[in-house]
Amino acid sequence: MIHFVPRDNIVQHAELRRMTVNEYAPDSNQGQEYRTLAKEIIENKNLTIIPTPIEMEELEELLIEFGILESEKNSAMLIGKSSTEVPVSK
Repeated sequence: MIHFVPRDNIVQHAELRRMTVNEYAPDSNQGQEYRTLAKEIIENKNLTIIPTPIEMEELEELLIEFGILESEKNSAMLIGKSSTEVPVSK
């Protein structure tokens, strides 16, 4: 993985306006994440490595590591539940 890009609600706001995040809110945190990703790709010197998709378990570990998903024990209770069935974390 070259750079982890969290997804912010600003993405949906930009999508509704048929704009990119950098057009809609260039100074936003999400816009900065995209610029950082672009820089990492451009400056990547190891061009012999071809990225491959990650497994769901790896994705879940990254989401836990970056604080987007709760631990396995807690996230198992969320699988298959709609937003109305899950209490909102604060």
